[in-house]
This record gives sequence, structure tokens and C-alpha cells, in this order.
Amino acid sequence: MENRSPELPNTPYRGRLAPSPTGYMHLGHARTFWEAQERCRARGGTLILRNENLDQARCRPEFVAAIFEDLHWFGFDWQEGPDCGGPCAPYHQSQRVTFYRDAFERLKSDGFLYPCVCSRKDIEAALAAPHASDDQEPVYPGTCRQALRPDSAARKISWRFRVPDGETISFTDGRLGGQCFVAGRDFGDFVVWRHDNVPAYQLACTVDDATMRITEVVRGADLLVSTARQILLYRALGLEPPAFVHCPLMTDDAGLRLSKRHDSLSLRQLRIRGESPQAMRSAWGGVCSG
Repeated sequence: MENRSPELPNTPYRGRLAPSPTGYMHLGHARTFWEAQERCRARGGTLILRNENLDQARCRPEFVAAIFEDLHWFGFDWQEGPDCGGPCAPYHQSQRVTFYRDAFERLKSDGFLYPCVCSRKDIEAALAAPHASDDQEPVYPGTCRQALRPDSAARKISWRFRVPDGETISFTDGRLGGQCFVAGRDFGDFVVWRHDNVPAYQLACTVDDATMRITEVVRGADLLVSTARQILLYRALGLEPPAFVHCPLMTDDAGLRLSKRHDSLSLRQLRIRGESPQAMRSAWGGVCSG
């Protein structure tokens, strides 16, 4: 990548919080973020706040403002971010597109990518036995791997990363231990540049964690398969991946995973109701400490 990481002090640990302003953050976000902060504090490190606001169709100004208000209310304290600056600025993803474009062009020139016109509906229709990984992305059947479809001229093009079919991608998770995912079976060729000319999550996340010198990523267990994808991107770009810790997901009383649709458990509503952040944190105990 042409954009180089800045020279930083010899900090032993750099962690991050990476909320997306597509809704109000809920208690599950807070629990995982709190673990990230506690691990950073225990190691005398630097905590970075990154605003993952690439999805401009869903990101709204009130949600951006709520990130800062609600996280501060809950007890979060970061040392670098959109509100306080730092050596890795900018900390809004929407202002970092040149970093992603550089990485995309490198991957493309090195032969890791190919154009694709398939929609999610096309992919699901092409799968004889629909299969979705833990993050609910169907495994791409390879329709455009060799050549674009005949109707490609009338369709918008995205760019996919060609995974090494049959290769086992392994990493040791800081909580869950050894993890193995087989490329082409557990996950398929994935989009790195969307048809609307926006970098996809996998590429943006990888590039940002690398250029911000993140040494450990703490996030939810629903992103385990995404970690395997991102390890392939790190490798293709000649970058060293960080360590990974995946925390259990919080569920509601019915056992459903919390989402931004759970408004009653959003940090905003909990704050309005006068709930105590300290009491909520005390009830968690050790979530994924280590």
C-alpha cells in the first residue's frame, strides 16, 4: 500500500473500539467494547476509537453523536479518535478511502481479485443446498470466477477476493483457542469493493487495523469467519495480522442475539432510564478475560 503507517512510539499494545453509526449501540456492544478496554488497560496500551461510517445510506448524524455520548456515559476512555485526534488520523472511515483504494489496486494488480456481477439473490438461487457461515454470508459458488456472465454489461460490477479453495486458515483465538476454517467450504470468494464504489467491510477493517498498528482485535464471536477472510487479506498485502479475541454474544430473554433493533437495551435507552453503568458492568463478571 502506498499510504504508510505513521511512526508511533513503542507502545506495547494498541487496541480499538470500532462502532458503526447505523443505529444506537446496545448492551452487547458495550460488553465487548468493555473487554477491549480492560485488556488494553491491563497491558498499559493505547485505545483507539474508529468510526466505521462507510455505509452512508444507513449512517446518520444522530448515531454518530450518540457514539461519543453513550460510550463516555458508560465509562469508556480512548486516547485516539475522531474527537481527540492522534497520529493515525483520520479516524472516520469515510475519510480514509485513499487507504482502501491503494490496497484494492495492489490486490487487483497482484491477481487476487476478479470482477463479479452476482447479487446476493443470484448467489442464493445458484446454491443447490444454501449454506451460510456464522456471519450469514452465503458461500459464493464461483459463478464469475472464470468469466463474467453474459448479462454483465447491464449489471454493476463488484470485486471479489479469490480464496485458495481447500486451504485451512488457522489462528489461535485469545479466548476460544485454536480456530480452523476451510476456504471454499466455510467461506467463499468475498467482496472487497462493492458495486456502488464503496470498499467492503473486510478490506476496510483489515487496512485500518494494519495502518493504525492495532496489536489485538477484540470483537464478537459472530466475526470468527470474517477473521479467516481478513487473514487472507493480510497475507496478500504482505501485512502482519494482529492477535484476535472473540467474545461471546449477548442474547435477550428469548435467547436471540442482541441487535440494534433491541431498542430497550440500547445504551441510549438505558441512560434515559437512569440505569447504572457500574451495576451493569459488575453483573458481567469476567466475560472473556485473559
